[in-house]
Amino acid sequence: MADSVNLRLALIGLPLPMNTSSEEIKVVAPVLARQRELRRELPEQRCPADRRVQAFLDRYLGNCSEHPSLPDTTLVLDEFGLARTLSLPVDGDEFHSELVESFRVANGVLHNPRNDRRTTAGVFHIAEGGLPIPDDKKAVPADVFAALLGKAFQAPEEDTLLPYSANQDPEHQAHAYASLYLRPLVVPEVPGMVTERRMEIRFFVPGGLVSNLDFVEAVFGNAGDPLLPVNDPALHPSSWTGHTGCVVLAPHLNRVTMKELGLPHVSEATDRQRRDGMCWHDPDQLYNDGKPFKLCARDESGVIVTIIADNYFGYCKKEVKTQISYSANLFGAGEEEHSGGARAYVSYDEGQEFVAPGGDSEVSVSDVIASNPGVFEPQEGGWARCTTIDDVILVPAGARFSLATG
Repeated sequence: MADSVNLRLALIGLPLPMNTSSEEIKVVAPVLARQRELRRELPEQRCPADRRVQAFLDRYLGNCSEHPSLPDTTLVLDEFGLARTLSLPVDGDEFHSELVESFRVANGVLHNPRNDRRTTAGVFHIAEGGLPIPDDKKAVPADVFAALLGKAFQAPEEDTLLPYSANQDPEHQAHAYASLYLRPLVVPEVPGMVTERRMEIRFFVPGGLVSNLDFVEAVFGNAGDPLLPVNDPALHPSSWTGHTGCVVLAPHLNRVTMKELGLPHVSEATDRQRRDGMCWHDPDQLYNDGKPFKLCARDESGVIVTIIADNYFGYCKKEVKTQISYSANLFGAGEEEHSGGARAYVSYDEGQEFVAPGGDSEVSVSDVIASNPGVFEPQEGGWARCTTIDDVILVPAGARFSLATG
């Protein structure tokens, strides 16, 4: 998998780890250089999903002072497992940052994000100008959403460092945004009645949070390269709900002040802005008091864009579920069960009392010990322990075992 990672790093012109000696990369180096030049000259050629998201943003935020754009180039994780490989140093077993700690373990990888919470108080914010905003959610002016989305793609350098190259010298460290393409199921197939329908979701994260994408694809799968026509649902409409989602992780937005976002002073705010905390008393007051939040913009056209100012894994999973619910509500004939789940396995209860067979046997424990000198050690209670194999014991025929009493 390391060769696959190196190939994709080279494709977008990122530095490779020291001592990289992949013959495949050397062979295709001229082709990669040509491809990079084509992308440089044609930066507007985004994948179809990104074009749909960008068209929505241009329309939704058309009257705003800022007009944010999705990044032209990202490290596209178009193969399952790339995110996991990238989440750990190529030459180490641990990665540590202010946002996440990752460890290579015997059965895979262990990720510990900075925040691991279940509270949702004050978390859900919705941009004005789209579908109605529930009263228990915080209403955010469209101009503020535009400003936050623009800043979301301006993560500090330490957040964009790919863990894969974290132990390299500065010249060989790679900084990038990573992206993932999902096709979560919205309407299951009912043979003879309903065909399977899926929506599409694009994830964008600073390179240092690629562990979040490892988690997301482990739950919802990896839909491959969004640039390839074979993966464009618009060319296969019978399997698509017609809806597109986008999720952007941006924990650094917790350090943005309300004043720089254009929110009003409390003396100029509306009643709802005062209630929702969308105004400031102090010029240095942070948006949402510096706490994590999720802010989304959506309308009836079928596109939803969400900014998550945190790297808590649960928010990523829940946001995909939320966007599935959004798609199901617009499409109809479907309903997303927004609750926990579990994988069930068959188990059997064979009782708590057991009796060893052979109650009529004429051979005793003493007979076996005598026939095998030095192999068994007699124990108090009439049984014997094998001296050569630790987990083998000798019990008399008809012995009783109890799980209840031990």
